Parts: sequence; structure tokens; C-alpha cells
Amino acid sequence: MVRVLFIVIRIVGVIAGIAAIVGQLITTYNKWTSLGIENRSTAFVNFFSFFTIDSNVGAVVVFAIGAVLLIRRVDDPRWFAILRACVTSYMVVTFIVYNLLLRGIELPQGTTLPWSNEILHVVAPLLIILDWFFAPGRRRVDFRELRIVVAFPIIWAAYTLIRGPLAYNDVAKKPTWYPYPFLDPSLSPEGYWSVLFYVILIAGAMIGTGAGVIWVSRRGERWPLRAVAA
Repeated sequence: MVRVLFIVIRIVGVIAGIAAIVGQLITTYNKWTSLGIENRSTAFVNFFSFFTIDSNVGAVVVFAIGAVLLIRRVDDPRWFAILRACVTSYMVVTFIVYNLLLRGIELPQGTTLPWSNEILHVVAPLLIILDWFFAPGRRRVDFRELRIVVAFPIIWAAYTLIRGPLAYNDVAKKPTWYPYPFLDPSLSPEGYWSVLFYVILIAGAMIGTGAGVIWVSRRGERWPLRAVAA
């Protein structure tokens, strides 16, 4: 019964995630069209440079693979356990950062689709947290894998800060483009010092969240469903 429940939850996660990403992309594309933006390749790269979009793409992949594993009654392989830990950590941070720093702020994709926004920042993160705690087949993850968990956010932050001054913001007609206002040094009197503060703050949140996600995987006996041995 529990296995069937989480097969359904994971399938719902796939459908909701795809619908939210595609829905926001269509809305953004229509905004580009209304503004007469011709350089669509840069606009598409900008869209997929949002950490929220990247983490939700990862969540769709995890939900899809996870549903297949449950249907086949196979426990998580080690590589999938690490992937789940990574994506769960990213989605938790997405949930925290959005609801603490970004809710109500218009982001530079042009316009926000409300229902998609809530799925990407609230519903999908809560589903993947629920899945991590209670879905059967979860394997224990070693704390040394934390380095893998934090690798993508480090690469993403470096990519964002290097690309920002080089990418054009077609929506705002600015010579720079940053996915989130707290990463744009021109929006703060302290410039890059302010950006550094937020990067360190979010890095700390990512490390702490990743460690917490791994800790949960290793406390299998304390949750309703026992974790599989590493």
C-alpha cells in the first residue's frame, strides 16, 4: 500500500513538475514575443540558468526514475541515492530562499505564472521532502558524499557570477543579466560585498541542508520505513 502511494506521488511529481516548467517557459516565451526579442537563444539560456528551474528539472528526473524503481520493487541503487540526496537538498534550499528572499519579487524572466511558481517553489519541494522521509527503498548515504551534493551549487554560482556581466537582459534592456536580484551587484550599494554575503549565506544553507538530508538517510530505524543498508 505504501509503495503504491509513493508510485502515485512520484508520478504526480513528474506531471506537476513538467507542467510547471513548460507552463512558465510558454508564458516567458510569449513575453519575449510581445517585446519583440529576436535573440531567443540567449533568452532560453537565461531561462534555464535559474537555480529553481535546474533543481526542478532534477526533481522531475528523480521522481521519474524513482517511480520506475518502485514499480519494479527495486531498492535505490547507490548512484540514485546520491542523486536523490542532491536534488532533495537543492529543492529544500529553493523552498527556503524563495519564501524568505524572493516571494513577491518579479524575476527577470519577464512575467511569472502564479500556479507554476507555487509548484516550482512550494509544492514540488514539499513532495520531494515527503518522498525522502517516507518512500520505501531509500539507501543510506555516507557523509563523504556531501562534497557531491555541494558541487553543482558551487558550479552554478561561479557560472552565474561569471556570465552575469556578459549576458544581456532583453526584458529589462540591461547589459547584464542575473537570475536573482541578490546576485546583482548593481542593485546594492555594497556591490560585490553584498553578493558575497548572500553567496556565503546560501552556501552555508546548502551545506547544512545537504548534511541534514544525509543524516535523515542514516536514521532509517527512527522513521516509519527502514532505510536500506549502504
